Amino acid sequence: MRRGGAAALVGAGATAWGAAALADRRRIARDPARAALDAPLRGEVLRVAGAGGTDLHVELFGPRDAPPLVLVHGWTCALRFWKLQIQALSGEHRVIAYDQRGHGESAAPQHGDWSMETLGEDLERVLDATLAGRERAVIAGHSLGGMTIAAWARGRGGAADRARAAAFFNTGMGDLIAESLLLRTPDALASIRGAAGRAMLSASLPMPGRSSPLAHRAVHAIAFGPDAGAATVAFGEDMVLECRREVRAGTGRTLAALDLHDAVAHVDAPAIVLAGMHDRLTPPVHAKRLAGDLPQLLRYVAVERSGHMTPLERPGIVSDILAELSAAPAAVAA
Repeated sequence: MRRGGAAALVGAGATAWGAAALADRRRIARDPARAALDAPLRGEVLRVAGAGGTDLHVELFGPRDAPPLVLVHGWTCALRFWKLQIQALSGEHRVIAYDQRGHGESAAPQHGDWSMETLGEDLERVLDATLAGRERAVIAGHSLGGMTIAAWARGRGGAADRARAAAFFNTGMGDLIAESLLLRTPDALASIRGAAGRAMLSASLPMPGRSSPLAHRAVHAIAFGPDAGAATVAFGEDMVLECRREVRAGTGRTLAALDLHDAVAHVDAPAIVLAGMHDRLTPPVHAKRLAGDLPQLLRYVAVERSGHMTPLERPGIVSDILAELSAAPAAVAA
């Protein structure tokens, strides 16, 4: 190809890229969800020493004497993932949200400990610092956050003395690579799928420093359902791009080897499980198994046309579940 032709192609590509970026910005600006997603969170900041002394960033919202609600976010996210639930519930609840180690404003562990046992211990330290005496909370987790709750319950031999109820959103307890809809291959290629999945989860490749048309569309396709608005996708995209690559890779290695199926029996509190029917990362097969294994399942909720990020995509459904669990009569802890 002559230089003139190559230059014309490059120019056309740049023009198309710029047009796509402009169109994205306009769609984000028009999205009705943007105002709520852009509104600042103003919580009371608390620093908590997690497992091994890792510094954890915790924020408290709402009246101090209100029923406590603890929110645990997922992989490559941060406590602001729960922004819409915090806005909806902090008027009548004491909402406690924290950045998991290495995420958001929490420090990364000095010795690279990203194990589920350690994440569970971090949750225990947060509860110690924010709950009074024999007080119990509704504890909710999304994705890695749900896994953290199960690991926490297994590590302490039960949950009922700290959890009056639990909620699991878009999560699974193992077999993440085998069941992922992003890596569908014939059974004969299972070993190749496994190797590719482990490489993807543990990759420490740098991410783009800012949003782009490609990143925006990739995040939408991978993590969100078909109805997710542009501002909602952009909000999730920003969190993913901000996650440091060593954090993404370290936690990803833990996810690649995840097996918490035996931990579920220790979640001895009333629980609700939610699945997004368009979730490609933790498809409904995970939620159905979790629901079947929980000792005190209240119900299984299937949300049509929602992807992996249901608390952002369908915030009202998630907030209603949390409010329901908080309002329900508390079972007596053993």
